[in-house]
Amino acid sequence: MTLQRRRVLGAGAAAALGAATALHAQEDVWPSRPLKLLVVYPAGGVSDLVARAVAAPLGELLGQPVVVEHRPGAGGAVGMAALARATPDGHTLAFSAITPLTLHPLVAHVPYDPQADFLPIAGVMRTPVLVAGTPVLAGRDFAAVLRGAQARPGALRWASSGVATTGHLVLAQVRRLARVDITHIPYQGGGRQLNDALAGQFEVLSTNVAPLQLQYIAARRLWPLAVGAGARLEALPRVPTLAELGFADANVDSLFGIFAPARTPLDVAQRLNRAVGEVLAGAALRRILHDAYNVPADGGLADFAREIEEDDERNRQLMAGRSTLD
Repeated sequence: MTLQRRRVLGAGAAAALGAATALHAQEDVWPSRPLKLLVVYPAGGVSDLVARAVAAPLGELLGQPVVVEHRPGAGGAVGMAALARATPDGHTLAFSAITPLTLHPLVAHVPYDPQADFLPIAGVMRTPVLVAGTPVLAGRDFAAVLRGAQARPGALRWASSGVATTGHLVLAQVRRLARVDITHIPYQGGGRQLNDALAGQFEVLSTNVAPLQLQYIAARRLWPLAVGAGARLEALPRVPTLAELGFADANVDSLFGIFAPARTPLDVAQRLNRAVGEVLAGAALRRILHDAYNVPADGGLADFAREIEEDDERNRQLMAGRSTLD
């Protein structure tokens, strides 16, 4: 049975159980109170901006406000653990990348079952990954950086926004494919990581592409080395993708979406999916995504679940028989 079939059947069983009790079915009109949207990353980043841009119109469509609450930590695992414990009635959701389900469980213990505890509602955005050099980096292109790392094993410090994040996966694949010893510096989110990058606390960082990072590139405070994306970015036309540089396995982006606890009634999940789709189709959110160099990730319940399943399988294949992330 596929991941999607398990989730859909679980949600359907919960809906059938609810319908069996006529009194409760009459009393439970969803949504009956404000919704909570757990953002599993720190405030101030692109995920915060987009989550709030989704929450306001989503609340208008549903007739109840959607309140954003930050639950950062462990690359998103803390917030997703909170979602797994929430009552599956459609009033608590989470905004997260898919890595807490498809990557983090492969490298560390997580206090939830990534396959059984969540119901994917809708994809929201795809975020390219930027690999950039800081003021203390000697080289100004990717090949030069790798040559320096080969000459001085372990001396090059590469920061990501956290263990088992997409940026960490990019580093791990570069390290594996280039056969170089690079020291990983994990952060708890992107805010402090960026501040320390500007202060020269390490040589390289992998982060999401966002307007603030591009401003620092324009000011020559960061040096773009590569991007993880399907093609070169309009904002950085001279910067190659990691695939162009020979690192196809590292050429990944971040897929973000909205999740509910498992056993959320299927009719509630479907209504949420339709409402998120309406928000994504609006000009206001599309402008925000475009200005932040993100791409909308449209699709139904099955589409989002399939992408998660495919990413999980891809990560398992990449890590099979190889060293785990550290």
